Formats: sequence, C-alpha cells, structure tokens
Amino acid sequence: MLTLQRRQFVGHDILLARHGNHICSMRLDRGAGRVIALLDDGSVDSAPNLIAPDLRLPATIRSVLYEDRKFFAGIAAVAVILGGLVFGTSAALTQTWAGSPEMLEMLTAYSAYGY
Repeated sequence: MLTLQRRQFVGHDILLARHGNHICSMRLDRGAGRVIALLDDGSVDSAPNLIAPDLRLPATIRSVLYEDRKFFAGIAAVAVILGGLVFGTSAALTQTWAGSPEMLEMLTAYSAYGY
C-alpha cells in the first residue's frame, strides 16, 4: 500500500536515544548518509541514517513524482497536443462560420429565443 508521508530519519531517533534533551540542533548530511547533532556542551555526534542500504523507505510525494516523471511528461505532452488540436479546430470552424452571412445571422438571433 502506498502511503505518502514525510520520511522519518533513523539517525534522528538514534541521536535522541543517545542524548535526549542535550541536542541543540540536528542536520542531515545526505552525501554521507548520516544525521549530525550539535550538543549543548559544544560537542558533535552523528548517527547513520539508514538501518540497511537496501531498505525500501515509504514513498513520499517527491519520490513518486521522480519515479513517474516520464509518465507525467507523456501525459503533459498529450494534453498540450490535444489542446492545440482543439484550439486549431475551433479557430478553423470560427473562420468558416464567420464567413457565412446566414450562420452569422443565426448565431446573433439565437439569443432572442433564450430563457
């Protein structure tokens, strides 16, 4: 089942278990895959961010969009093409209908029969 939620970093939990209320700030080092904490006594501690490298984390909106980017790009391209076709067809029909005096008279008189 797909759940879209913010990922909880394992390193945060490890550091909270080690130091509790003595943590001033935490930051994520994505390159090293670690969470780094600054403690109130000025020292620094870090913990690994993943339990296992092959662990499948819950999906987030960003990860779903990244994984399906080709699909969404295809949908966007089809929507743009269909929009262009509809616009071109309506422009061509307007050009055809506007050239006919009978059609123009019918379109202007139609509002007289409205509610």
